[in-house]
Amino acid sequence: MEPHLEKTPVDLDVEKDKETHNYLSKEEIKEKVQKYNLAVTDKLKMTFNSNGIYTGFIKVQMELCKPSQTSGKLAPSSNGCMNTLHISSTNTVGEVIEALLKKFLVTESPTKFALYKRCHREDQVYACKLSDREHPLFLRLVAGPRTDTLSFVLREHEFGEWEAFSLPELQNFLRILDKEEDEQLQNLKERYAAYRHKLEEALSEAWKPG
Repeated sequence: MEPHLEKTPVDLDVEKDKETHNYLSKEEIKEKVQKYNLAVTDKLKMTFNSNGIYTGFIKVQMELCKPSQTSGKLAPSSNGCMNTLHISSTNTVGEVIEALLKKFLVTESPTKFALYKRCHREDQVYACKLSDREHPLFLRLVAGPRTDTLSFVLREHEFGEWEAFSLPELQNFLRILDKEEDEQLQNLKERYAAYRHKLEEALSEAWKPG
């Protein structure tokens, strides 16, 4: 029997947002956009189109632990800064990550980065990694414009998440490990061979008649 895992408030929020996204009608979306714009204080309003698609702005905090590979051009400093992106309701998390990396001339694969949803609840902060298929602008719309309620953060994948690497990179890691294993095994054999040789010499000396 599998253990029961209790879901955090953020996990429940993500599931609720997904359900809401699936069932909201065009008119309900339009109404939410209007309410959102009434609450905006920084002029970054959303625009609702007749086809049901809406556009707007999200702010993303860059929290990169290590320097990223960039193209030959001079890349602006990105770590720690807040970036504002104008996106559509159809844009996915994966597309937002690609846009941010392109903006800062980062040449590393987008799969090595993740977009997090950070929520504030009862004086506590919760962070949840979003899937590449989720829509950040919809999450922004549902939460409202206040960044102290909901904010987005771009980070590298946690160490050990091998899915962030491509197949050729993983195969190269295996080749390096195989080579290191062979070298360590050869060194070990040489050490034991030398030890055996010295032991045999000691034994032969001990058995010589005095």
